[in-house]
Amino acid sequence: MSFHEVRMPPCVALGTQGGPVRSTQIATLDSGHEERNMRWELSKREYTVDIGVLSDDDMAAVVEFFEARGGMAHGFRFQDPADFKSCRPSKAITPLDQPLGTGDGSTNQFQLVKIYRSGLDEYRRPITKPVGQSLRVAVDGVEIVSGVVCDITTGTVIITPPPAPGAAISCGFWFDVPVRWAQDSFRPEHVTRRHQRSGSFKLIEIRDIDTTDPAYVTAANAVPSMVNVWTPLMDKLGELA
Repeated sequence: MSFHEVRMPPCVALGTQGGPVRSTQIATLDSGHEERNMRWELSKREYTVDIGVLSDDDMAAVVEFFEARGGMAHGFRFQDPADFKSCRPSKAITPLDQPLGTGDGSTNQFQLVKIYRSGLDEYRRPITKPVGQSLRVAVDGVEIVSGVVCDITTGTVIITPPPAPGAAISCGFWFDVPVRWAQDSFRPEHVTRRHQRSGSFKLIEIRDIDTTDPAYVTAANAVPSMVNVWTPLMDKLGELA
């Protein structure tokens, strides 16, 4: 189904629990050794939202939002209260926060990514739902204020004219997560004459990156090589044990 470029009402942000989810396949051999396979190149976010007690008007806004999305049918934007900037949550974004690419004199389109680093390892997360007007771009450390167009529905950035060969391109931005409801029902309860309460509900990130997209390929190449070399272990248990 389609994606609706709207953000969930802000009254639901508080009480959100969630973050990245991975899918790892593990086979334990007779020897006790393990073989581990990362089944997903890219992680997915999942959230449990407990909005508690809201006024009738605020709850009505949430119900309207649910109905307009057709329950699970259509995706929408959600701002992760713990991870919505190109920098740390307590910092202000700058045009130097994240690498965007390296100029070659002809390429003018780049995909937004956010890099998560720990030690010598890193994970490149493609960003497909930047927040309009938040993008800041720098070339060789100098911010540029014209010639930059960002598609907020895909996270692609076009720079005109194309950056010179070897130029370091960086950026900063706010972003949302593309999600959908994880259920087709929403049942608030009246607790006072003017207030309602809702039980917790779940949101699941929509993976909207095409596997042929350069950003997806870049992210896939950044994870350990075991991702693409998994072999059926049942045929090799004796050998590996």
